[in-house]
Amino acid sequence: MTFRANAGEVTCVVGPNGAGKTTTLRVAAGIITNYQGEVMVAGTTPGKARTEGKVAYLPEEAYPYERLTGYENLQFYATLYARGDEERAAKMVERGALLSALGEALHRRTSEYSRGMKRRLLIARTLMTEAPLSILDEPTSGLDIESSVRVRRTIRDAPSSGGP
Repeated sequence: MTFRANAGEVTCVVGPNGAGKTTTLRVAAGIITNYQGEVMVAGTTPGKARTEGKVAYLPEEAYPYERLTGYENLQFYATLYARGDEERAAKMVERGALLSALGEALHRRTSEYSRGMKRRLLIARTLMTEAPLSILDEPTSGLDIESSVRVRRTIRDAPSSGGP
């Protein structure tokens, strides 16, 4: 498999079940480190890119911390990604809140969220980091048509970090 994903573009990996799509995404995200071939992410190997914050990854099966509110979930992940830079973390949370489009629901525990609301929060959590590469594995899986369209628009309209 050969492909290139450029900054500011949405690139999709399409294929039948079992073709290796998720495995490919996990290699690009730096989660799988034992592979054959050459993979470069933002000018470096995937594992290094991940530790340097150049990759944000959302697996298909991901869930927010349900004892936290949506806002607290965003704060938690922003703190991890910002690595002590409080101003950067605050900007990430603000961006995540806008991307999620959950409004006042952000102040409710995520255990009260619908599946679509949880997915929107998780996608916002991933995109808010402005990593040069955001990998979303099956971002609309299990969503109704309206939620699926909303998620696709969020991904399409999310401003690029302008990174490599």
